[in-house]
Amino acid sequence: MSHFCCISGEPPQDPVISVKSGHLYERRLIVKYINENGTDPITGDKLEESDLITVKANPKAAPPRPPNATSIPALLQMLQNEWDAAMLETFALRQQYNSLRQELSYALYAQDAAQRVVARLIKERDAAREALGSVAATMNVEAPSAGGDVEMGDGAQEAGGLPAETLKIIDETHQALSATRKKRKVPAGYATPAAVKGYAAKHTIPTLHSPSPSGITSIALSTTNPSQFLTGGNDKIVQLYDRDTDKVLASLKGHTKKVTHVALREREGEPTFVLSASADKIAKAWAHDEASGEYIPKATIRTHKGELTGLAVHPSGTLLALSSLDRTWSVHDLAGFDQVYRSPEAEDPYTSLAIHPDGVLVAVGTPGGTIQVFDVRTGALAASLTPEGAAPFTVGSVSFSENGYHLAAPDSLSSVAVWDLRKPKVAKSIALGDAFKVNRVRYDVSANLLAVAGAEGLRVFAHKTWDELARFEEGGEVVDVAFGPMGKEIWGVTGREVRIWGAAE
Repeated sequence: MSHFCCISGEPPQDPVISVKSGHLYERRLIVKYINENGTDPITGDKLEESDLITVKANPKAAPPRPPNATSIPALLQMLQNEWDAAMLETFALRQQYNSLRQELSYALYAQDAAQRVVARLIKERDAAREALGSVAATMNVEAPSAGGDVEMGDGAQEAGGLPAETLKIIDETHQALSATRKKRKVPAGYATPAAVKGYAAKHTIPTLHSPSPSGITSIALSTTNPSQFLTGGNDKIVQLYDRDTDKVLASLKGHTKKVTHVALREREGEPTFVLSASADKIAKAWAHDEASGEYIPKATIRTHKGELTGLAVHPSGTLLALSSLDRTWSVHDLAGFDQVYRSPEAEDPYTSLAIHPDGVLVAVGTPGGTIQVFDVRTGALAASLTPEGAAPFTVGSVSFSENGYHLAAPDSLSSVAVWDLRKPKVAKSIALGDAFKVNRVRYDVSANLLAVAGAEGLRVFAHKTWDELARFEEGGEVVDVAFGPMGKEIWGVTGREVRIWGAAE
């Protein structure tokens, strides 16, 4: 009998013998063959697994060597192959080890960076709470405690950045204004709510700006010369007008799209600036030239990548704030028109902007109905104000009350919310009717009057009682509104006209 498997031709590791043919097989091979064919591979007779008999070898006998291990050269070749395989495996393990070390190093670095970010956010949160505390201190109320209604957000990612001189100006302005805030009273002779009830159409200045494209978009009144006012239009022009002489003092060109906001910087001892923001993504400044008596270009600010939606002069008169649809807001020095701060990009565009009368906080509206309030000094988010249950809408206008206690802004397309910044929460929501689309909200300097301009004209409300004092609808839609000196007049922009309402003379 052969000592080799009749199928493989090699010495079997687990030998069995067929009782029918007497042939020797490797068990695993013959079992597989029987399962597939059911016959003996040599004789072709029917064969079952039960016909196999296990051959019990001597336990002391060594198993036969494979044919490739029967000579010294073959053994050396086999050992060489095993050595090469071991070296390749060692190399692969070394590479995996180095990769794991790099991943661990990156994880440790990321953890360290995260800890630094958390530490910075905590610092900025504390700075924002301190800012709210200082504002609340001027109101003689308790500031919101940690974990209250004031929410911190991603806007606080990049704080600081303001030059020391700018921070000093903001702090000095805040201290000077907030110190007198609690003692401040309405100036003697200022228009009372009862007087506003008797206001009627007083004067109309027609056909301002070009007829194509027509429409005035914004207005600003001079505080040093009450007869002068500034307008911006869809015709891309900024116009300075004198009401007493009915003459255009300056027609300033330079924008390539509609002007969205205008403002005057009037500061004693310094030149007057005409400021404008536009849908062409730039802001411009013109200065009054004493020699020629005309307004000449002073600067063009091109830092934003989207339409400018807000423009405000800081109470110090030395800084300018801008908001944009590029999801950032910025602060610029009016001395050299350099950008001194640019906020990180937010999730939503900014659609409006206002500066707190103490100069510490800036509020910006968003397309989702939320108002974000930031600390100007650090850029940290101080509060996030969202009306409860309101459908998404664009906050196209925000206005701080002069005493700094309240913030007015639309809380729907046809209603206005007055936020109490001491809580913060909505103190009053004023419904204006479904057809009234809010264009602009504006507090007067006494903080007693609130004007709302919209699709159905202009309405004026008394602060605290919220009584409707006046309703002016004869001019149609009012796009922007401003209060005249001592509240004796209310100015509104309708189409290409500027209308003035006041007491009958």
